[in-house]
Amino acid sequence: MKRRHRARLAAGILAAGVFLTGCGGNSNIERASDRGSGGASASGGGSGGGNRAPDARPRQDDGPEGEQRSRPPAPDHLSTFALDVDTASYGYARRTLADGRLPDPTTVRPEEFVNSFRPDYRRPEGDGFGVTVDGARSADAGWSLVRVGLATRAAERQGPRPPAALTFVVDISGSMAEPGRLDLVKESFGILTDELRDDDSVALVTFSDEAETRLPMTRVGENRGRVHDIVDELATTSSTNVEAGVRTGYDVAVEGHRKGATNRVVLLSDALANTGDTEARSILNRIDRERRQYGITLFGVGVGSDYGDAFMEQLADKGDGHTTYVSTTEQARKVFVEQLPAHVELRARDAKAQVAFDPKTVERFRLIGYENREVADEDFRDDRVDGGEVGAGHTVTALYAVKTRPGRTGHLATATVRWLDPRTRAPHERSGTVGTAALTSSVWGPGHDSLQLTAIAAYFADRLRGGDLPGAPRLSELARYSTAIAERSGSKVVGELTEAIRQADRLLGPDGNGSRDADGGEASGDPYGG
Repeated sequence: MKRRHRARLAAGILAAGVFLTGCGGNSNIERASDRGSGGASASGGGSGGGNRAPDARPRQDDGPEGEQRSRPPAPDHLSTFALDVDTASYGYARRTLADGRLPDPTTVRPEEFVNSFRPDYRRPEGDGFGVTVDGARSADAGWSLVRVGLATRAAERQGPRPPAALTFVVDISGSMAEPGRLDLVKESFGILTDELRDDDSVALVTFSDEAETRLPMTRVGENRGRVHDIVDELATTSSTNVEAGVRTGYDVAVEGHRKGATNRVVLLSDALANTGDTEARSILNRIDRERRQYGITLFGVGVGSDYGDAFMEQLADKGDGHTTYVSTTEQARKVFVEQLPAHVELRARDAKAQVAFDPKTVERFRLIGYENREVADEDFRDDRVDGGEVGAGHTVTALYAVKTRPGRTGHLATATVRWLDPRTRAPHERSGTVGTAALTSSVWGPGHDSLQLTAIAAYFADRLRGGDLPGAPRLSELARYSTAIAERSGSKVVGELTEAIRQADRLLGPDGNGSRDADGGEASGDPYGG
């Protein structure tokens, strides 16, 4: 996904291995999150009247109200960020915990934990977003949780959509021999081949120490068997030269570029680069150039118990794409059968959100996560500044911890999302508001399961990276709340979240500190030793 950050990640962290941010510009703003009831929601796509952010210039495409967002407590009380739907951080954290280790705090991105769960937000009838804003009181006096939820219209499984031109770049280096790596990639690719439509096209590039084109851009149609045969023959070889794979992949994608189609490179790798150009700049520049010239985006799928998280995220960010992580066949099926087709059909380009908190009722606020997605407040309506690409059926959630002014009531915040039409690139906006009346009940009270789940995911991520959010329960309490939601809903994914929280609680121990091993991970001992 494309975006201009105020603070960019250092390129050098690339040399390690498909799915929002923001903060104003002032130093006295924090970050936090949550969702509750009593908020406003709105749905819709292109046009129509509606609420505007306080500084909005009149636009004929402004939409109805329904959402909100914020930055750290700056004098302007604004929070601005580019939308994103990455989930790799949560998937990799779950895998690491299941292996008896605590994740490296630098790989924990709270927004990707939160966005791994999809609340039932109102969706628009056309392109663009439905906007929901709600909140509730936290356990810390004076602090509340405010949630901003955005949702796009789901794709019709057999409905019309642009054809896809997908170039798969598959890592077959020695590190991919571990169970749950190349074998899972092959199975995933096979699943997707059967799901693609006849007018879609695929290409396949493999890489180890060198890159090789196994299949040029080919219409799926009568070639499914040929694709399956090529995938079945894949086997691991030697070292990892990601640069060669990415460069060759983009060569093939450019050569097979289809006008009017969704052109995308899908990188499947553990992203553990050890040969070739392992510096970020040259690879990122190539990805950025082809995105701008040909509209080719990148979807990164991570695998393996050791995974180059920072590497993959930078590649996807520069390629205006997304990242996810898979470790089981079930997860692979979800990504390649449910999520990748959704990425093919775009609902919004260059999507950004801005939340304006009311200084009359809000003393300060904190946004949880999204540090890598910041956009300058003044760039919110500058359509030359990159935002996020969002496909069909996605939800994006931003969570804030908000400290309200004692005794003040009324308007709390206005959230506005801005995006470009995926076909015409015409700008549209939609806004939503929330007031202090939404914060009368406790987030942990009855009837707040959706908000509670958002809060649990955010508090869990913040704890893993050593944060101190106001009103954060102990991990054991989070596990108890999560268990109750799983039992009431019968949700398997919530049950998986519960187990991850319990494992983290065991590894951290009574003092809350897991000892680090030499590799920067956590030495667990007996993961069930308490």
